[in-house]
Amino acid sequence: RVSPPLQKPALETVRSSLRLLNASAYRLQSECRKTVPPEPGAAVDYQLLTQQVIQCAYDIAKAAKQLVTITTREKKQ
Repeated sequence: RVSPPLQKPALETVRSSLRLLNASAYRLQSECRKTVPPEPGAAVDYQLLTQQVIQCAYDIAKAAKQLVTITTREKKQ
């Protein structure tokens, strides 16, 4: 069985979720790179860094959930 094409609102939601997923993954990668100090002895604020990584992970999970919800909804129709 072939799934019907996504409706306009669903398509926009998919695009929005994919943008959030992509941006959050990029931010996560960037934040993780900060765990290695640019030079020996340079200070790293691990508490702030941990908060940033947690926020990125939350945004990734949120975007993934949106995509799963849309996909599940489309399959049921």
